[in-house]
Amino acid sequence: MTTSKSPTTIASLILEVPDPTAAEAFYAAFGVGDRVGVRAAEAPTAGFRGYTLSLVVSQPNIVDAFVGAALDGGATTLKPAKKGFWGYGGVVQAPDGAIWKVATSSKKNTGPATRQIDDVVLLLGVEDVKASRQFYVDRGLEVAKSFGRKYVEFAAPDSQVKLALYGRRALAKDAGVSPDGTGSHRIVVGREAAPFTDPDGFEWETTSA
Repeated sequence: MTTSKSPTTIASLILEVPDPTAAEAFYAAFGVGDRVGVRAAEAPTAGFRGYTLSLVVSQPNIVDAFVGAALDGGATTLKPAKKGFWGYGGVVQAPDGAIWKVATSSKKNTGPATRQIDDVVLLLGVEDVKASRQFYVDRGLEVAKSFGRKYVEFAAPDSQVKLALYGRRALAKDAGVSPDGTGSHRIVVGREAAPFTDPDGFEWETTSA
């Protein structure tokens, strides 16, 4: 049975790719085929697309399992998986160009690599975090975490994907790429309400329940 989501949360994520068949195979092998969809698009794009997708998992060996699956499927390494003061993680770029970070706050393994995903977070790199935060609040999203003008995370009680805002340059640095980029974001967010485009050009379209 399908449960209707709140119109203020993410109902779907669609990546626009040049080869949907190849992309579907990659994301199925990566382990996120049930979290994102793909569709054909040839919109011009170059450099950083202004967003990243993050998989939050419970321990380092799960990070390694996801990163390994991505690399086996043709992804490239942007940041090798390693320990940091915040935990353990790495960043890869899918063959279609989407950037994925896989991370955990834990530095030790306490069990097998289950490939269990705790959270998926869509991080939008924006020019003005405060202004974009207000834009989304005005459209019904509720703030769950906020760190001034640096980072905002919205509540997502009934969504498979959380939405967060980060400064564009800071997000690019975290991903290990240049912040420069032009053209299409190559990502569309679906929700069960009226469509809109945010101040940074990210498109939200209406999706059915």
